[in-house]
Amino acid sequence: MEPRYPFVAVDVPEPEADEIAAALFELGASGVEQRDEQTLVRGALSGKVTLVASFEDHEEAAAAIAALGELSPPLEGRLEEVVGDAWRDAWKEHFAPFALTPTITVVPPWVDHAPRGDGERALLLEPGRAFGTGLHATTALVAELLDEHAAELRGREILDVGTGSGILALVALLLGAERAVAIDNDDDVIEVVRENAARNGLEGRIDASAGTVEAVTRRFPWVVANIEARVLRPMAPELARVLAPGGRLILSGILESERDDLVARYTSLPRALEHVATRPDPAAPRGERGPTRPAGRGDAGGEGWVALLFRAPDGAAPAAG
Repeated sequence: MEPRYPFVAVDVPEPEADEIAAALFELGASGVEQRDEQTLVRGALSGKVTLVASFEDHEEAAAAIAALGELSPPLEGRLEEVVGDAWRDAWKEHFAPFALTPTITVVPPWVDHAPRGDGERALLLEPGRAFGTGLHATTALVAELLDEHAAELRGREILDVGTGSGILALVALLLGAERAVAIDNDDDVIEVVRENAARNGLEGRIDASAGTVEAVTRRFPWVVANIEARVLRPMAPELARVLAPGGRLILSGILESERDDLVARYTSLPRALEHVATRPDPAAPRGERGPTRPAGRGDAGGEGWVALLFRAPDGAAPAAG
């Protein structure tokens, strides 16, 4: 008899996805996949995402469903299963090389990909173990901004806050950044970052560790944070603090409807930042907002994602502490 693997699927409001995913891990999940309208396998619609949690056995899965039903408000988990082991590698056929930016192509390590010879750089990335494969628009928008400003980035150091798979730190290094510091409050993703760095021969130029921006004690000429608006808003003073005079900050994980609030927040700090650009340009008609992206990197429920580029004022920054 072929083995059967249980998993629990539950539709949750997008702002609560991280919290409920953490709860599923506490309930014994061995992994949690998030599906929305941007992912290859589509999830729930209308502002919700689908969390798919894998469990070792049916008893643990059933207990998790019962626990979800006791939340306030209750959530309705669905017990599903896959049969056999073929599923473990079947998803790989859907993950082909794709252009993340005009000069960087994301390549899964099991694919033999020869660079085009026109300056293309291949970024070998193992998907699935941490957020950040480049397929989501929030990641792609930051990568595109880094590519546009590669000349300014070259030879500089970058801080990647909430690094996930480390993709943005690695993109910066491929574009010519001298070093990258990658931090994440999830201890489990740090090993993924190190593996991805080693896969690309960049392990000597990246420092990956578990932590938060509050613990960072020095300043960087470049800082990126692809998180989400509800986290970026309270984090504003700390992100401004770690930005060197004249430094650049790129934020993503922001819906078009959240753009104005985030711009107002970061430009009204005691150390006010200058809003330099929004990508894609909200004034441009849809269809004229930058490069075409692979399927799964479009709008969210009819509303697009944006990335924001800020610049710190020149001159001495307030003392860290």
